[in-house]
Amino acid sequence: MCTRLVYSGKNVITGFNFDIDLAVWNHRVLMDENRFYIGIMRPDGKYHSYHGINRNGNVGTLLYVHGNPAAAFEDNPNCMTVADLTEQYIRGEISFDRAAELVRTRKIVYAPDATMQAMLSGRNGRTLLIEPGIGFGQRQDRFSLITNYSLLAPESTKPYIVPGDDRYERAAQMLEKYQEGEFSVADAFSVLYHVRQEGIWATRVTFVYAAAENAVYYLENNRFDAIQKYVFPG
Repeated sequence: MCTRLVYSGKNVITGFNFDIDLAVWNHRVLMDENRFYIGIMRPDGKYHSYHGINRNGNVGTLLYVHGNPAAAFEDNPNCMTVADLTEQYIRGEISFDRAAELVRTRKIVYAPDATMQAMLSGRNGRTLLIEPGIGFGQRQDRFSLITNYSLLAPESTKPYIVPGDDRYERAAQMLEKYQEGEFSVADAFSVLYHVRQEGIWATRVTFVYAAAENAVYYLENNRFDAIQKYVFPG
């Protein structure tokens, strides 16, 4: 369970709620001169950056989605996992345009052990939605929003909506109120606060990135009264 939003305005702002079951995933908030990311421990013993920001303004996040057979993992040179694509983007190894080219020319599949979809965004507010086995979409709307269900083929994941999970609808209604005015870091936190999760799949990390400042505002474990700030050097 996660929620991701992007505001494409004078100050491009992107926000993310990272909701995860601690019994399944081991994570840490990590940062260096080039990246701010939520590190996910993998079998290789390393914390991988599947959710984070590069100092160049690239923001990538993976969101769990109910899988479909068309996107099953394939160990094939013509295939690329959505996890590898997202991490390469966050590391700054590929640009937004290169990511868009890859989704057009390669078959994007799930990782061997997780079914995920992705949203990538750039400093200028462009977004790239990647739904393995379904397709992709590139846009620059005033607001972009995604949770854990398909936007390109909503009927495919509709049967798997968790009862009472209306995060997308609630966030969309809030964002609609900002259509005519500016949108701030505080506004992004307000939306993410209202769709935060509790319980087993609680929101463990929330971050908001402001491109104009090249700064990340973040908090852990729903402590919206304890926001910290990280500014990329230089």
